[in-house]
Amino acid sequence: MKFMKLGSKPDSFQTDGNNVRFVATDLATDIIVNVGDSKFYLHKFPLLSKSARLQKLVANTNESNTGEIYISDIPGGPAAFEICAKFCYGMTVTLNAYNVVVSRCAAEYLGMHESIEKGNLIYKIDVFLSSSIFRSWKDSIIVLQTTKSLLPISEELKLVSQCIDSIATKACVDVSQVDWSYTYNRKKIPEENGNDPNWNGVRNRPVPKDWWVEELCELEIDLYKRVLTNIKTKAVLSAEVIGEALKAYAYRRFPGFSKGMIQGGDMAKHRSTVDTIVWLLPEEKGGVSCSFLLKMLKAAIFVDSGDVTKGELVRRIGQQLEEASVNDLLIRAAEREPTIYDVTVVQKIVEEFLRQDQSAEIESLEERHELQEVRSPGILSDASKLMVAKLVDGYLAEISKDPHLPLLKFVDLAEMVRGFSQPSHDGLYRAIDMYLKEHPGISKSERKRICKLMDCKKLSVDACMHAVQNERLPLRVVVQVLFFEQVRAAASSGSSTPDLPKGMKDLNNGSHGSSRSATTNTEEDWDAVASAEELKALKGELASLRLSSGVGGGEKNGDGKGSVDKAAVSKMRGLLKSKRKVFAKLWSSKGVQGENSGSDSSESLGSANPEEAKSTPSRNRRHSVS
Repeated sequence: MKFMKLGSKPDSFQTDGNNVRFVATDLATDIIVNVGDSKFYLHKFPLLSKSARLQKLVANTNESNTGEIYISDIPGGPAAFEICAKFCYGMTVTLNAYNVVVSRCAAEYLGMHESIEKGNLIYKIDVFLSSSIFRSWKDSIIVLQTTKSLLPISEELKLVSQCIDSIATKACVDVSQVDWSYTYNRKKIPEENGNDPNWNGVRNRPVPKDWWVEELCELEIDLYKRVLTNIKTKAVLSAEVIGEALKAYAYRRFPGFSKGMIQGGDMAKHRSTVDTIVWLLPEEKGGVSCSFLLKMLKAAIFVDSGDVTKGELVRRIGQQLEEASVNDLLIRAAEREPTIYDVTVVQKIVEEFLRQDQSAEIESLEERHELQEVRSPGILSDASKLMVAKLVDGYLAEISKDPHLPLLKFVDLAEMVRGFSQPSHDGLYRAIDMYLKEHPGISKSERKRICKLMDCKKLSVDACMHAVQNERLPLRVVVQVLFFEQVRAAASSGSSTPDLPKGMKDLNNGSHGSSRSATTNTEEDWDAVASAEELKALKGELASLRLSSGVGGGEKNGDGKGSVDKAAVSKMRGLLKSKRKVFAKLWSSKGVQGENSGSDSSESLGSANPEEAKSTPSRNRRHSVS
């Protein structure tokens, strides 16, 4: 720490009681200066030779013959006045980063300018500030902190702005020129921990770009805001370094922030800090991590920040949502809400993610109109969309554990990313299954609606095996899964895949025939939950199909079809016969021209030959009633 000694005479100020100060000298004192509750018994001559205010006060005292003067509003109080008085007596005074500002403000109050005497206190302090304090990194920060208790005079004397400019300038210095001491505990290097065998007391590692971040965390939020704004104005440091500074400040100022919460404290102060940090966020995408932004959003919700702050965080999170994790998105709902998690805010975040494509498309159309150029709309990559889709699937699986989560919130969020191309729907299936498990009382129509979110063709083998024995799924879904597993088994064996019967096509597409009244019972059967016995039978069929797919896949029979294909079709026929009551209504509806189809339901699904299917007119005229 820098310091400056003024004067050469020994300090002869003494104390008589708690509030009485006097100078030990043979000369009798001739003036009493009352500073707050303290009395100073002093001599006029040394004081009046250097202080314009004391000259004026003493002149007024002589007129009233009271012998006492009163100073109630001097910055720094009795301690600051004593420093100035000692300087007037020529006694030794030591100035440092902790008392230089209060001394400067008190000297200004007393009018200790060069016009009164050359080499006066104000001049000497200003020289000390410019030549030593403002050239020191740590001293500048200490001095800035001391200015807060001396407002507004410290601001009027430009001490605050000088400190801020000094700190910001040093923070923006090229790291190769940083040769002063700084604190860096967040990522201690081996030699600083004392674990480096080659450590010889000399720093042998390049200075990190964010070397200045930690010590600025000591500043209160209003001063911190001014310093960081000054740093950003210089446009030297990258957005990542600015983001690191804000992250370090948040972790220092918010107890429990690392766990996504704020533990106690002054809520108004915390709210101001949250709002300021959000205001200081770098504009560049990626300046701070998505995880940090989500922690800030949780903090903003906790301290009840305004809509502007929360809206800005939602916008920024949406721009880099693919970086988030499921745990980051688990934002607790307000206490008055029945649900555990705030799903609405996550929906807003996903909307912001989708809006990027929409905005890009609008810009593309405008540019196409003006420049007659063709651009592909959208700026979101397929990889980003896939990551967000998986993220939403994982989030749905977590919030599904909430027994009070409305089905509509689940469906709405799932449908927001439904248009994204996903090679697998295993994550979505897991979320749906979790919701069905935690909400067993939902109606058939609700169960059907949530299951329609999933594409059975995109389930893995393991997911199919689980689905076939899942007693929570409607029979419609179980049969779809079984059929597509058969198709996949046939395809993997190299044999031809059987044509999808029209009834099954309609089942998959959710279309229905015109004769709804005649098929009400069939719909109810399909949407009903499969019994344990039915699932057991389906599971056995699926296992047989998978076993068949690995045996004899390359053999051909007389009509040119693979043996695996016929074996699979044969087993499917057996399954359909066992469910004839339900399946017959699906496969064997009335023809378009009023002709009754008398063929067995298993015959429709069993025809593996496309030509054979074409030669049967009744099949071509069939329509779905599911």
